[in-house]
Formats: sequence, structure tokens, C-alpha cells
Amino acid sequence: MTAPRSLGADYFEGIFMSDEDPWNLATSDYERRKFDRTIAVLQDRRYTAALEVGCAHGVLTERLHHLCDRLLAIDISQTALRRAKERLANRTHITFANMAFPQHSPTGTFDLCLMSEVAYYWDPDDLAVAARWMNDHLAPNGRALLVHYTGPTDYPCSADEAVAVLERATAGHFARCMAERHAGYRLDLWERR
Repeated sequence: MTAPRSLGADYFEGIFMSDEDPWNLATSDYERRKFDRTIAVLQDRRYTAALEVGCAHGVLTERLHHLCDRLLAIDISQTALRRAKERLANRTHITFANMAFPQHSPTGTFDLCLMSEVAYYWDPDDLAVAARWMNDHLAPNGRALLVHYTGPTDYPCSADEAVAVLERATAGHFARCMAERHAGYRLDLWERR
């Protein structure tokens, strides 16, 4: 049996080509509640430079950008990014980029990295790369917020496995501020030391 590999651009491009809103991000009460909680956790401060990994078609981006002076929203799917750009076309402080994070990642320093529903798509090697990026590119007191579905999937790892790998690989660099479990998802907030 071979170890699972990270899901690539073809996987996500296929999903976004076949469905305008593949996870019902814009219409689901579950997603709305999860996004409400995500923003509530973050809204106690303003972010100078934020990164949203896996912005999809920009539903959460539309809510997040109000907290940010600059927001870099990245996604592996060009189709998803095109839709996000259309949704947020008049927001000049948002930059969109097609990146297969963590193998292709932005340079610079950020005071927020939001990873919502992305880490379980990565294999352990890519999770280690993501952790190194977090250690190197989040500013002191910068935050990492991880929000992930906790139900069964056929992805390379579960939410719990992905968060555990990231937490071990960032130990000593981040302090856990919050770890919550809700119906269907977990939310983990870490702060850079």
C-alpha cells in the first residue's frame, strides 16, 4: 500500500469546473456558522499583512478582508481564483495568486495565516513544508488559524492528523491560544512567539 499523496491542482480544478459552489460555501448554514466563528476569533485586532491559503471562490475572503490592511488570497485552482477575483474585484487591498501551497509559497512576513479546510489535503511531507513556512514567515505575535472539517474523508489525512503534524513541527515557535471543537469542525488558533 502506498502512502497517500497531497491532492494536486487537477483534483481541485476538476471540482471547480464541475460546480460553481462545490462545498456550498455561499449557501450552507453550516458554512455560515463556521465562517461566523472564524471571523469572531480574529476580529479582536487588525492585520497588516494576511495570507489566506485556499481561498476557493472568495466567500470567506469577502468576510476576512475587512480585518486586513493587505490580504493575499491564494488557491491552487485557477477557476476558483477567477471567481474570487470577480467576487471581490473592487477590493484593491486584496491580491490573488495561483499557488500550490506549501510547495509554492509567498515570500515576506505575515501577521495572519488562515488555513481553512486545506491542511488535510496535504501529505505529511507537505505538512512539514507548511510548518517550516509558518515558522519562517509569521511575524512575532502573528497568528495561524486552522479551521477544518472533522468528519470522515478520503483525503491524505484527517483534520486531527493534519493539525497534530503541524503542531509538532511548529513546537517552540507557536503558542496555542485556542482549540475548539464544534459540530463538524475544529478551530485552532496559534500565536507566534
